[in-house]
Amino acid sequence: MARLERITPAGVPVYLIQRGNNRQVIFADESDFKAYLHWLQEYSEKFSVSIHAWCLMTNHVHLLCTGDADDSISKMMQSIGRQYVRYFNHKYQRTGTLWEGRFRSCLVDADSYLFELYRYIELNPVRASMVESPDEYPWSSYRINALGVESDLCTPHERYLALGNSGYERQKSYRDVFQILTSKPLIEDIRQSTNKGMAIGSEKFKTEIELLTGRRVHASKAGRPIGWRKDKNEV
Repeated sequence: MARLERITPAGVPVYLIQRGNNRQVIFADESDFKAYLHWLQEYSEKFSVSIHAWCLMTNHVHLLCTGDADDSISKMMQSIGRQYVRYFNHKYQRTGTLWEGRFRSCLVDADSYLFELYRYIELNPVRASMVESPDEYPWSSYRINALGVESDLCTPHERYLALGNSGYERQKSYRDVFQILTSKPLIEDIRQSTNKGMAIGSEKFKTEIELLTGRRVHASKAGRPIGWRKDKNEV
């Protein structure tokens, strides 16, 4: 069966995750993290993709971003992927694939779910028991969004900018977002939507995306379709 094309409409935030093949390590030391972030900045600028949040874990990458064109995110990820594989294979004297296929993604309703994804991404090291607080982890965007550390890579989303009239106000409001724990059902919803290439958001948002793209972004209901009747010859 042919693989479905990634849906990344211009102007719509996208959450994506890319894992190492068989969940192998893709960042073995500090220089690996720095190299990936360097190319993330280079190719996000080249293909006009705004990076709002990220978290580089040992064997996978989380990003929240918005592309200026329908295919800009895919082009960015393809370019980073090829560049980083060449770097990694040369450095560690290995051959073959590094990534677990294509990245997985879901479209994000900015009006109701954007900060849920910011929080989900930047709390990954805490959920993995690597740190007790997100500000302790150096390879995510939390220190930038929450503490005002300067970054040429991070582009604030307009809803982030609406958190306050000054950097101090925005950062304080952003830290307040992290006082609310993400529920287990929401975490599962994010993961399922990402694995299936769907959308996370209101029914109105999902309907608008389907009309815009011509692709279904609602999850299919389990079981037989309504109105189905078993044929007498079916076994």
